[in-house]
Amino acid sequence: MQDEHKPIKVTKPKEWAAGRPAVISSLKQILSTAGPVRGTKALLELNQTDGFDCPSCAWPDPDDHRAASEFCENGAKAVASEATAKIVDERFFRTHSIEQLQAKSDYWHDQQGRLTSPMVLNTADGDTHYQPISWDDAFKLIAEELNALDHPDNAAFYTSGRASNEAAFLYQLFVRLFGTNNLPDCSNMCHESSGCGLGPTIGIGKGTVTLDDLHEADTIIIAGQNPGTNHPRMLASLETCVENGGKIVAVNPLIEAGLLAFAHPQKVSGMMNRATSLTSQYLQVKINGDMALFRGISKSIFAREEASPGNIIDHAFIAEHTAGLSEYKASVTASSWDRIIKDSGLTRDDIEKLTDTVLDRDKKLITCWAMGITQQKNGVDIIKEIVNLHLLIGAIGRPGAGLCPVRGHSNVQGDRTMGIFEKLPEEFHLSLEKHFKFQSPRKHGYDVVEAIHAMHKGDLKAFIALGGNFLQAAPDTTYTEEALRKTNLTCHIATKLNRSHLVTGKIGLILPCLGRSDRDTQEAGDQFVTCENSMGIVHSSKGKLTPNSKFMLSEPMIIARMAAATIGDTETVKWLWMASDYNRIRNHIEAVVPGFEDFNIRVNKPGGFYLPNAPKQRIWETENSKANFSATQLSIFTPAPGRLALQTLRSHDQYNTTIYGLDDRYRGITNNRMIIFLNPEDMKDRNIKPLQELNITSHWSDGERHAQGFKAIPYQMPRGAAAAYYPEANVLVPIDSTADISNTPTSKGVEISINGI
Repeated sequence: MQDEHKPIKVTKPKEWAAGRPAVISSLKQILSTAGPVRGTKALLELNQTDGFDCPSCAWPDPDDHRAASEFCENGAKAVASEATAKIVDERFFRTHSIEQLQAKSDYWHDQQGRLTSPMVLNTADGDTHYQPISWDDAFKLIAEELNALDHPDNAAFYTSGRASNEAAFLYQLFVRLFGTNNLPDCSNMCHESSGCGLGPTIGIGKGTVTLDDLHEADTIIIAGQNPGTNHPRMLASLETCVENGGKIVAVNPLIEAGLLAFAHPQKVSGMMNRATSLTSQYLQVKINGDMALFRGISKSIFAREEASPGNIIDHAFIAEHTAGLSEYKASVTASSWDRIIKDSGLTRDDIEKLTDTVLDRDKKLITCWAMGITQQKNGVDIIKEIVNLHLLIGAIGRPGAGLCPVRGHSNVQGDRTMGIFEKLPEEFHLSLEKHFKFQSPRKHGYDVVEAIHAMHKGDLKAFIALGGNFLQAAPDTTYTEEALRKTNLTCHIATKLNRSHLVTGKIGLILPCLGRSDRDTQEAGDQFVTCENSMGIVHSSKGKLTPNSKFMLSEPMIIARMAAATIGDTETVKWLWMASDYNRIRNHIEAVVPGFEDFNIRVNKPGGFYLPNAPKQRIWETENSKANFSATQLSIFTPAPGRLALQTLRSHDQYNTTIYGLDDRYRGITNNRMIIFLNPEDMKDRNIKPLQELNITSHWSDGERHAQGFKAIPYQMPRGAAAAYYPEANVLVPIDSTADISNTPTSKGVEISINGI
């Protein structure tokens, strides 16, 4: 465990990712946390066809082969964290009060180990420490609280993207049989904008490419994404693309090592720190300048088409497959080059050069994006603009071309496929009703932001979370904390202690569950679960490690016992019977969810199977059965004069809200997380020195929010931009600052001012 009291050390940012340092870091984490025997066993089972799925990101595994080390540094850290031999048991909670635990850091919380038995906190009785509770009493308590509500809509059931397909399906079934659609999930805070942008344009809220497409693409644009830190295994695919003659274009306000070059740690050259250059063009857009950039590419394409009619735009594809071109062309014409250049922060030469790259060879373009796009006020419009570009040149539904939203949580895409959605499509309701013979509720439920408001107003009295660290992941942390405290019950199903467990309603419950790497043995024998990765592949995941405690239960069994205690069995739903053999759950999934025919047979084949993806066959399941151009107005987030645009981001030593360490190796930061990256000229204008402590104030229509003690770090980034780590900076994200349509918090576009201490 690192010493949190050591002084910060700042060095020059790295110019390449991975290599020998990644291997050393991975081994150090495994040996220090999980131990040599348990840790090595876990790594050898990670991402193998008969092993377990990485609990980190949702990047896909190769279809045809798996290396013995089919994992990255992030995966190794995630496994080390989960496979730790340390435990948080009854003695731990007797020793540590809630007040003491709240004073500790998120990093400290993760380092304490695995939760081992159910615990309860009754603040109404003045409890200062969590107390042990039996599983039977825990489920009885949950049932009493839920059944005492005036209406099922007074409860919300949150889901983290680490939940398996089987757990997610049981969870949504329980919630809908209980009588509500209050199923906020982590997708509401990350890729909801992707679904809202892709659904009406191409008919599916998912990506349309495979790993093989990435390998044979002519051009890959990576916008608002930092794969070196967030999806390191993606770097191997980018390297293959470059080796095959493709070009990588990075679009990011910050210079990031993983977008510059990659030293493959599974190659001799990589272990010798010889890196492959990845990016042929690096475009440091303004924060939220992405829409102007993509609009500029389309404007250049239209101009080139006028100069050489019939040779630039894919007229045959457009005529057969699309609608709305003329309206879109009018919106592009109305966007001046002056506006595009001003909004993007780039030159016209930058944009024309990128257009040259996009149109070179066979126009096999893939655009990848993540939260740098989705967590913007106009995130949905940016994604529609990306789709517009692809439709103009027919770069979808053919090899080497398509759209690639890169998901974070390992099964966030699968959770949505399983019905974790507060606005469930009518077809899914009808399928549930037909198979399970009940009336599925139709009233739309709360998403994350709506659920926080509802708790704050007293409309939500019970909050149950299947995984995750809701408080730290949510925006406006102080407001969210106040909201959680107003409930009667907060219940967290979790593997490890986190800050959400320390901010409770009148009653707080912690229910320890098995992790992805743990052996899961039920009445029918050892079980496996399934996950869906970013590219729509459903595959099995089977833990092999001996659990830290005999008192842990699997997520499916916890949900089943909760449901059995709360609503009991029905004619068609036998909760404990299903949870005793996950094949039975999968049989129900097969009957309800399209694309899961012969589920138990196909998922047992090495590598699993692809779900149907109509746009890959150029079939558009939209209202007009066409792929639709979107005529949206050009827009950008612009702070008031003298203020900055803040984006939150991850360090290299974290995954989402889980903090593995205090370093950010690629950005040159050691032993500190309370920092803010700033443009050197912006610092000079404000007489701010490197490492000077600052107070940050965010500004919104309802007032100001404050964060203290952030150290200023000069960094290569556009003027007017700032960046800070989450969850520490989440307190600055206003609760009502959300993306249009998707209601995703705008964590990449926060208006701030800074003041020295």
